[in-house]
Amino acid sequence: MSEERAGLLDGAIAPVSNVKLFGHEAAEEFLARSYRSGKGHHAVLIEGPEGIGKATLAFRFANHILRHPEPASAPETLSDPDPDHPVTRQLASGASHNLLHLHRPVDEKTGRVRSAITVDEVRKAGHFFSQTSGTGNWRIVIIDPADDLNRNAANAILKILEEPPKRAMFLVLSHAPGKLLPTIRSRCLPLRLHELSPEAMDKALGQLGLSIPADRREAVLALAKGSVARALKLVNYGGADILDAFDQMLAASGPSQRKMMFKIAEALSGKDSDVAFGFFTEHLGDHLAATARQLALEGDLGGAEHFARLSSTINQQLGIAAAYNLDRKQTMLDVLGAIVR
Repeated sequence: MSEERAGLLDGAIAPVSNVKLFGHEAAEEFLARSYRSGKGHHAVLIEGPEGIGKATLAFRFANHILRHPEPASAPETLSDPDPDHPVTRQLASGASHNLLHLHRPVDEKTGRVRSAITVDEVRKAGHFFSQTSGTGNWRIVIIDPADDLNRNAANAILKILEEPPKRAMFLVLSHAPGKLLPTIRSRCLPLRLHELSPEAMDKALGQLGLSIPADRREAVLALAKGSVARALKLVNYGGADILDAFDQMLAASGPSQRKMMFKIAEALSGKDSDVAFGFFTEHLGDHLAATARQLALEGDLGGAEHFARLSSTINQQLGIAAAYNLDRKQTMLDVLGAIVR
């Protein structure tokens, strides 16, 4: 499996190969006009929830730039990449000398995607810019996402952003820009993308051919929150069933509640359950935060503080379990036990 395919969700199209983008027409128009003006920023921070098309937009814009290296003669709109165009083929095959895609690498020993983008990956950008482009074209770096940069890697990227080479473009993706170094954010032009509308979701899921049972479609789309990635996790990774079990656990008590706890823990500890586990722990964090906010609004400050502390404790517990590779089933039973206690 190539590194571009590693970590790609089942049923998804790799952003570099995706020639369709739905729901972000205003952002596309802004990027095209900004580039054509010749006054575009050398670093754009494309931010928004996971799975809404940020990486697809970045590759789409990169394709546009490399096909039209002179801004003044570039079209005012981004068009669907032509699959037969040499630039599109080079990007899709990873053979382009004008684009570098920085993302979490695959561990050669385990074959699994690493937990962070390391400084060794960022050093590739220094080597990338040190080479002279045979075409005199732009050099584009896509950081996907910058949230995955560890501290040393983030500082290394910052140094390049502070003194960018000529005809260099950085497309910095982020699911949570508040977690980035303020100095990185300050050197980028922010471009906020929002959750997909129902119409855009229908088109995007239709392109993927995602089959959702008619009796569950409305519920799945509501839970997806305008994110294609969430929809894929709900349907192709059992996410919807896990969330149903979680709701049943919260509503139950005694042996029935314990049964649902074991059901969830077993589903999240099986082989190839990493995606489902990450999906559920994210949902868990959202659930605890929402519960704390609701209790605060109702005037129950003690209850709000309890859930806020519980969220912090569980995050620490999950971090320790991951660091020491502790038994995932027991970890999840402990976490769920703390919630219902």
